[in-house]
Amino acid sequence: MTGGTDAVTAGGVTVTSAGADLLAARDAALSDLAGVAAALVAKDATLWGPDAAPEAATRLGWLDCVTVSRPLVAEIETLRDELRADGVDHVVLAGMGGSSLAPEVIAATYGVELTTLDTTDPGQIAAAMSDRLSATVVVVSSKSGGTIETDSHRRAYTEAFQAAGLDPASRIVVVTDPDSPLHKTATDAGHRVFLADPNIGGRYSALSAFGLVPTGLAGVPIGELLDQADALMGSLAGDSDNPALALGAALGGYGTTGHDKVVIADAGSGIVGFGDWAEQLIAESTGKDSKGLLPVVVGTPTSPGFVERADTHLVPLGGDPTPIGTSVDGPLGAQFLLWEFATAVVGKVIGIDPFNQPNVQESKDNTRSVLDKAGDGALPEGDPLLVDGSIEVHGDADLFGGALDVAGVLDAILTAVPDHGYLAVMAYLNRIADSAVATLRDALAQRTPHQVTFGWGPRFLHSTGQFHKGGPPVGAFLQITGANAFDIEVPGQPFSFGRLQLAQALGDLQALDSRSRSVVRLHLTDRAAGIDQLLSAVAGG
Repeated sequence: MTGGTDAVTAGGVTVTSAGADLLAARDAALSDLAGVAAALVAKDATLWGPDAAPEAATRLGWLDCVTVSRPLVAEIETLRDELRADGVDHVVLAGMGGSSLAPEVIAATYGVELTTLDTTDPGQIAAAMSDRLSATVVVVSSKSGGTIETDSHRRAYTEAFQAAGLDPASRIVVVTDPDSPLHKTATDAGHRVFLADPNIGGRYSALSAFGLVPTGLAGVPIGELLDQADALMGSLAGDSDNPALALGAALGGYGTTGHDKVVIADAGSGIVGFGDWAEQLIAESTGKDSKGLLPVVVGTPTSPGFVERADTHLVPLGGDPTPIGTSVDGPLGAQFLLWEFATAVVGKVIGIDPFNQPNVQESKDNTRSVLDKAGDGALPEGDPLLVDGSIEVHGDADLFGGALDVAGVLDAILTAVPDHGYLAVMAYLNRIADSAVATLRDALAQRTPHQVTFGWGPRFLHSTGQFHKGGPPVGAFLQITGANAFDIEVPGQPFSFGRLQLAQALGDLQALDSRSRSVVRLHLTDRAAGIDQLLSAVAGG
């Protein structure tokens, strides 16, 4: 260790931490972690305590991904060649959370086209379904086999293929766990099925069938990812020269000293969108029991929010560490394994079960309840407290403090962020057509000393949604919904995509309200005009 900086390198990966306080916290954690790395590699399910042991015993298969996934490579590539020989070269992935985030990063990093459907927005779904349907194969990916969004996508594409005179059996490929409801449905329908290891949780599944099938079919050299991960494997059992252990100790140890916001920025890593995958892994794994590390994904080290604060740990991907922070550099396949291992270590350090997600099901149940209670009637939106141009404002009148317009409402929600807290922006919109709304993160981050996160609904429900409800109770929430210009019925279901989208938003709102979180819902009666108005209000505030 020299100059307050310490680098740990193995298997093509380097983890560098800098700053006396951070290094002291990391080293204190490392001293308590003696033997933990070897025990983790040996799949000791008792590492996280007796209450977590039953869950952990069925969630450590990711440690064998390199070996287990090798036979899949040839199988996937053979299917890809068969499809292309038939003129089928447009791959659509229908998946949520861990089933979609890793494949999206892989495809983008390798410059390979992959259309990802992790939404219930009718406009985004219609755009995907109208794009080269005759050349499309859909990968329907769900670990549980009962994910409502993914099941709805499967139903819609099945009907679309049939209407176009195409056989859905040959155009839908399924990835799921053995004996899941989707496994049975797919088998009965004659779909090609890839069965995943049931001992791998969704967010730890990047190097399993969930990550490899869609990207391999899209043209990624997936064997290369496994080679990269394999190069790191040999270092994982050691107490020294182990970058994964060092990263886990730095994140967890510094987190226990109050630095529980992990701000992730790309600094020339060559990996596209990695922060979005790491966000789910960290938030859903650690955000429970009123504990956790909040990942804050920003664009670059010059983005608002990437600044040293009393509650932040700055993590550039690639490049050099900040004066106090941890930089991570290495190839994509190795980084997946590195962060999975490190996150499991964080769980040990901060005292939580890194493999369960107790509050994710809550929002799913709330969605069903909202739909079932409404029946054929209107969903329980309630009346707006005020209407300003193309924006309706919903929420607790006491929170707004007499605000008369959207600018005042934004001031109120920023003021409502607790000490050491954060503001979460949650947009139930079309992340392609309505992408400008994502600039709200930077705009709001410039106006507050607190960290600001941004998530697209409903995909964040499978990610940071766990942290929002199970993590430290210091969040304030800005939910954005929008009117749909048209809607798409979900075949065989008593709801449309637009209705499902709104029910998901309202169901999550109920979960936050039940915890007395500060929440505002802005409903855009005209999406384009509403987004422009909202961005203008933030800039002028």
